[in-house]
Amino acid sequence: MVFMPKNTLQIAHASNDMKVNKRNWSSYNEELVVRGELYFDFDFRSRWDDELKQMNNGKVGAPYKFPESFIKLMAILHQYIDYRGLEGIARKLADYELIPYFSDYTTLWRRIHDFKPELDKPEYKEIEIASDGTGLKTTNAGTYRLDKYRTRKKNKYIVVVITSDVRTKKLLKMDVYIQGENTETKVVENHIMDLKKEGYNISKFYGDGAYDNYNMFNILGKIGADKAIKIRKNASMGHYNHKGKERRRAVKEYNNLGYREWSKKNEYGKRWNATEGINSSVKRKFGENLVSKLPENLVIEGYQRFWAYDTLKNYGEMNVYGEMKYP
Repeated sequence: MVFMPKNTLQIAHASNDMKVNKRNWSSYNEELVVRGELYFDFDFRSRWDDELKQMNNGKVGAPYKFPESFIKLMAILHQYIDYRGLEGIARKLADYELIPYFSDYTTLWRRIHDFKPELDKPEYKEIEIASDGTGLKTTNAGTYRLDKYRTRKKNKYIVVVITSDVRTKKLLKMDVYIQGENTETKVVENHIMDLKKEGYNISKFYGDGAYDNYNMFNILGKIGADKAIKIRKNASMGHYNHKGKERRRAVKEYNNLGYREWSKKNEYGKRWNATEGINSSVKRKFGENLVSKLPENLVIEGYQRFWAYDTLKNYGEMNVYGEMKYP
């Protein structure tokens, strides 16, 4: 499926530093409404048998009884509904003959709890990307309970690191790990190199101060990407060697212009649309508390949560804008 960009939010800096919102609100409102249709989109029924036949071709052991497209819909609904509730939904769909038979909650649990989804990739190859990390809680306990029973230090966050196109808010790469088991900068470096290998031309990278390091600047310089990385306040020019020339140039520009002028020149505000905008949207829609117990299941749950949001967004855009191309 091809996901083409929509008429996205554009931010312009006026002389008084105010932001001018040029969003097409009529189209955007329709997109949000259409997203809701996904929950009752049963087009997978028409290809149920063919999909199962393909999935079971050469499979060793018991054959699949439910196609992956059905499981994906259940995985999205699982962001709101527990497994027994999903069985109830499946029963009703079978009663209405929308699916040939229903699945019990154990089958759904087996198919969903270890389902690590892949992001759908856009066909356009020219991208400007931004990256950021956020945390998801591994417990539903409130602050009072964490303090009273002294469990606050024992509970680690699940870290989700995303890389998205700033013009379309399309998720391109995502990694999830338990706090302390990886580093955000290393993950994003891998995202950049993987996107390059997949044939994407990264014209610009936006990032906060977490990415202000020599290696990130050198990687971006190697692929010819412009850099809108916020420089840390205590940044120095470093040693005059070949290794640090990309960052040294950026530090000099930042110090000469100051943050406000540097931000205007590099359109640094664009990163919000593809980082904090997505992170906050996912948490508002699905919450930030995970329910799994095992570390590996918490990681997969984190993947599913952001994948579900991206799938809903893609569905709305495709059904409103079709194959709309860049203006």
